Amino acid sequence: MHDIQRIVLYFVCFLASAYALSGIDFHKVMRKGSETRIQLLYIFLSLGLGYVVAQFLMGLSFAYFM
Repeated sequence: MHDIQRIVLYFVCFLASAYALSGIDFHKVMRKGSETRIQLLYIFLSLGLGYVVAQFLMGLSFAYFM
C-alpha cells in the first residue's frame, strides 16, 4: 500500500470511529465538571479504534490481494 492510501485509510477510520463513538453519552459515566477529560477520552478512544480498524483493513488487503 502506498503512503497516501494509508494516510487516507487512517483518517477515514478515525472519522468513522469518532462518528460511532458520538452515540455514547460519556457524561453519564464521568463526573460532573470534567468536560475536558471527557473530550480527551473521546479523542483517544477515536484514535485507538481508528488505528485498530485501519490495521485490520490493511491486514485484510495484504492477505487477500498480495
